[in-house]
Amino acid sequence: MNAPTRYVDDSVKGFIAWSMVWGTIAVVVGILISLQLAWPQLNYAPYLTYGRLRPIHTNAAIFGWGVGSFIALFFYITQRLTKTPLWSPKLARVTLWIFNVAIASAAVTLAMGINRTKEYAELEWPLAIVVAIIWVLFSVNVFMTILKRKEEQMYISLWYIMATLVGVTVLYVINNLGVPLHLFKSYSAFSGTNDANVQWWYGHNAVAMVLTTPPLAIFYYFLPKVTNNPIFSHRMGIIAFWSLIFMYLWTGAHHLLWTPIPDWIQTVAMAFSIMLIAPSWGAVMNGYLTMGGKWEQMKTNYLVKFLICGITFYGLQTLQGPMQAIRTFSAFIHYTDWVPGHVHMGALGWVSMVLFAAIYYATTKMNNTEIYSIPLANAHFWLVLIGQLIYSITMWIAGVQQGSMLLATNPDGSLHYSFMETMIAIMPYYKIRAISGFIYLAGLSLFIFNIYKTFQKGTDSPVAEA
Repeated sequence: MNAPTRYVDDSVKGFIAWSMVWGTIAVVVGILISLQLAWPQLNYAPYLTYGRLRPIHTNAAIFGWGVGSFIALFFYITQRLTKTPLWSPKLARVTLWIFNVAIASAAVTLAMGINRTKEYAELEWPLAIVVAIIWVLFSVNVFMTILKRKEEQMYISLWYIMATLVGVTVLYVINNLGVPLHLFKSYSAFSGTNDANVQWWYGHNAVAMVLTTPPLAIFYYFLPKVTNNPIFSHRMGIIAFWSLIFMYLWTGAHHLLWTPIPDWIQTVAMAFSIMLIAPSWGAVMNGYLTMGGKWEQMKTNYLVKFLICGITFYGLQTLQGPMQAIRTFSAFIHYTDWVPGHVHMGALGWVSMVLFAAIYYATTKMNNTEIYSIPLANAHFWLVLIGQLIYSITMWIAGVQQGSMLLATNPDGSLHYSFMETMIAIMPYYKIRAISGFIYLAGLSLFIFNIYKTFQKGTDSPVAEA
């Protein structure tokens, strides 16, 4: 019988802890932004205005909370699926330090107005290089661990992990190509419609390679662990994986419908966006079918609640997204609050719920203990679920009302409503959105407390798993 493998999880714990810090900051800044939209007098110039805070919010959420958690869980998953300790624990610790310096520097520079004005790629060139270095160090560690693996079988989560590492590298490097003017300013290597096309090739595929493939890797690993059921179909998972990777790369221009981008590029993006429903729902159905005979765990197992609700929100995202990629519907909802409702269903519902479950599970295993409080975990689940639903549904309603009012015309063809009239009409929804943020923050606070107490009660002995 083979001896159990001892895994190196110090950096996993470090990345989990810091990702929770940055995630909390992202939510708090998001609540402040929602309050500023409802009560504009809360915009304090120059550093706490909406224009400065919004990129801090998105970068802290996507890179601080999202990428930080993904690095932690990729280190955790890769070791266990390969039955191999992390290739270089020292490199992982260095990566953690540089990661935190980069996120903190990003917050400071964005607050100062140092910004490339490119969605999800706002950081100026020195910090963009630091981010690239972090990703290289992280990728080398994961790939070397896989290369030296003791387990020959490549489980589907490893495919999603490797796709993430390669995909993000290509996307980030190409979109951040630029010509530095000085330390705090650079200009894109692309111009005009080419710049827009490259930006949204990157922007939407950042959703693919940062907010889709990582949580799918995590979902495929943790759902069988939590339910004690094998994944329903590894073959279905692999087919869905390759289909997803191929189709996603063509969809970015659906953000540029009704723009000077050539019509054929827009049409290709529309077509591939609709086709994405199939591989996306392949993953959703694989998750549902894995639950065969274990659906009662939706009542009894707090981790299953998070994972199944998370994959359900993913399924809803991948129906709503393709619908938004159709020209006629895009003409109605684009530039309305429908869009943040859609985005936050994915960020707060799909991505974060899967991460919550994975962090709960990994924390107990790494500390050789049980979760501090299951009732607190259940309360966390209901608070974040309710907060997210209030946020998204409120914004969808606001978006439909905005779209209807902005497109309403008089018999002579003039606009029936002014832009200011639309803003006055949806102001109550903005106030409800702010309330939803506080509900979500309450749930997040319970999560942080529960994880902290679990770390406290756990042991420091190395984890040994067969």
